[in-house]
Amino acid sequence: MIKNDEYFIKKAIEISLKAREQGNEPFGAVLVKDNEVVMIGGNQINSVSDPTHHAEIGLIRKFCSENKVNDLSEYTLYSSCEPCAMCSSAMVWSKLGKLVYSVSHEQLAEIAGSNIMIPCKEVFERSPHQTIVIGELLNEEGLKVFDGYSFV
Repeated sequence: MIKNDEYFIKKAIEISLKAREQGNEPFGAVLVKDNEVVMIGGNQINSVSDPTHHAEIGLIRKFCSENKVNDLSEYTLYSSCEPCAMCSSAMVWSKLGKLVYSVSHEQLAEIAGSNIMIPCKEVFERSPHQTIVIGELLNEEGLKVFDGYSFV
């Protein structure tokens, strides 16, 4: 099997479905270095009663802490949905090299209603570290995760 951006974004989408099944919001993330998955993370805001435990920031916290690293410039993070401003800021502080996501903020706003919808590219553009961003990859598959889901 070829491991490319599509392969890893599918993994992030699968993790988002698992998060949903576990009673959390449907978001998932995969951290990759040298074409190998080094950590996965799903949204756990309900499981651990932490409104900041989004898939991306939870993954970054855990990976950096366990591996005693602060610099993710050689890593790619795959996210089922465009990261929020909080998660994008964590990517800036960790100097993430590349971000690939499936569902955009605009699409999520249509599904979930308005929220803090600042595009991740805007966060990166205003920051000292410039993460490479590829958006809306396997978009239709990413959107299917939200079929029948209700944000409360």
